[in-house]
Amino acid sequence: MKTDTTEKILRRQVAACTRMLHAHGILGYSGHVSVRLPGTDRLLIQSFDRSRAELSPEDLLVVDLDGGVIEAPKNTKPPSELVIHTAILKARPDVEAVLHCHPETATLFTLLEDQPLIPVKNHAIRWADGVPVHPDPGHISSPEQGRDLAATLGKGAACLLRAHGAVLVAESVPALLVDGVHFEENAEALSRTLMMGRAKPLSEDEIAAMRGSFNRERHVAKLWIYYLGLAQGDGTLPEGWAKGL
Repeated sequence: MKTDTTEKILRRQVAACTRMLHAHGILGYSGHVSVRLPGTDRLLIQSFDRSRAELSPEDLLVVDLDGGVIEAPKNTKPPSELVIHTAILKARPDVEAVLHCHPETATLFTLLEDQPLIPVKNHAIRWADGVPVHPDPGHISSPEQGRDLAATLGKGAACLLRAHGAVLVAESVPALLVDGVHFEENAEALSRTLMMGRAKPLSEDEIAAMRGSFNRERHVAKLWIYYLGLAQGDGTLPEGWAKGL
């Protein structure tokens, strides 16, 4: 399989991101990361059954935005919820990377009647405009379901799927990793807050002040390096994987 430099880097990023999200409990035996191949109507995504704990760059499939498989390792097929990724990338040209996962604590907020998932940690201001809940709890496997989910997400950075999981979108694979970690961290913090009493949402002024002082590009770069080093040290990533990412 011949790939240019950009695709090779994106393959390594997706594989590394998947392994790291698995190590942090955000991906389990299911869920997937995708990334748009720049300048094309194609994306990279893992196969249906490849372990998230052992994903390698060469395991990824190239798929077009209509779900057609362009390149794939032998005897592999895309994940059953591929339409989550294709529908969102079609609807959102500003999005480069998509994560579908099943975070334990965040998903519980889809079952609460009067308590939305609000930001209680500073980095969660990314979702201060709201995290909508998609009403369909089933597998998102048809084009119509994919379009409906993309509509629920709208112009946001994340949405929850009732009794199912979450979808997050970002401008890059490293940013998607950081968002995936922060999203569940914030849900866990809110859960603990509610055990102590009633949650007090951040005010509009507080949110505006935090947004004004926040440099996302620098934050993503710092945490990507941190998590790569952590994963290299504990064996989540094979020796040498982090170089050049």
